[in-house]
Amino acid sequence: MGYDYRPFSTDFYRIKDPSKFPDFIHSQKRHPVSGLRDSTMQWDFWSLSPESLHQVTWLFGDRGIPATLANMDGFGSHTFSLWNKAGQHYWVKWHLKTQQGIKNMSVEEAGRIAAQNPDYHRQELYEAIARGDNPKWTLNMQIMPVTEAEADIFDINLFDLTKVWSQADYPLIEVGVMELNRNPVNHFAEVEQAAFSPGNLPPGFGTSPDKMLQARLQAYPDAQRYRVGVNHAALEVNKPRCPVNTYHRDGQTRFDGNGGAAPVYQPNSFGGAEDDASYSEPPLRINGDADRYDHRLETDHYTQAGNLFRLMDDAAQARLISNIVASIQDVPLVIQERQILHFMKADPAYGIGVAKGLCL
Repeated sequence: MGYDYRPFSTDFYRIKDPSKFPDFIHSQKRHPVSGLRDSTMQWDFWSLSPESLHQVTWLFGDRGIPATLANMDGFGSHTFSLWNKAGQHYWVKWHLKTQQGIKNMSVEEAGRIAAQNPDYHRQELYEAIARGDNPKWTLNMQIMPVTEAEADIFDINLFDLTKVWSQADYPLIEVGVMELNRNPVNHFAEVEQAAFSPGNLPPGFGTSPDKMLQARLQAYPDAQRYRVGVNHAALEVNKPRCPVNTYHRDGQTRFDGNGGAAPVYQPNSFGGAEDDASYSEPPLRINGDADRYDHRLETDHYTQAGNLFRLMDDAAQARLISNIVASIQDVPLVIQERQILHFMKADPAYGIGVAKGLCL
């Protein structure tokens, strides 16, 4: 079975509770009356969801608009797991570091290009591969023994998608290279029908208690069944490059032999595939009470956002603040003031800069 690695452009996300994902998406889409993009909806949601501050700071900064798809890093973002035959169990985070170098474009340049060629990023990537300039990324991982995580010595929730692990404590370890070495032969067959899911895991690969990841384990295959069909995993672009032993049968648009005369249930007495416990993930020790997850109980939404702000030089901070001011300037005052308080908690210079830009 193949491993579906679906990197984000950031190492963290705007929400940590999957039940809020529909609300987040609604706030970023179009107004239900005007049908227009609406900054008030966006900033109202963000200002009432301070866990979004870390990614908002990244997206409104220089790295928010990459110059090309090849000039950006990629991140698994979630915490995943790996284990070996000895039963040693690890939490891991995946990182793709571009070998083309980080390059970004300004808001003004992005607006000009979007007006002239909405397919700019797709075209640039296609043409680069066509002429043999195959983009490459170095694959790195951060590794933490599960036993170390059980010690509960961390000041963050290790499975919080709005946070990053310290690279000083868990440095990046290089493990390989990802290269895009050919373009699709047929766009529909190899792109539109591609059906990724974080649940596609080869032996030794697993997930984690990350709430957002747990939701994606259900949402992605559900979306693929609706979008492509119940037999999407058997399509050439999606199927594993190894023998598959499954009791999955029938369904709309079954386009292979459907298992022939092999048994269709398990257990059976006729030589069908059996479970192999040697591939099982090591058990995970659980402590504490089981209760409804309340993401609001974790309140430090500001330390890492402030650290990110302070990593920027003065010019980069000024561009970040200018981009935010341009986006939030027509939003109602009560929302502006609420959001500025979040900026202030991350770094006083951050909040003061936005307030001055808004003449508050």
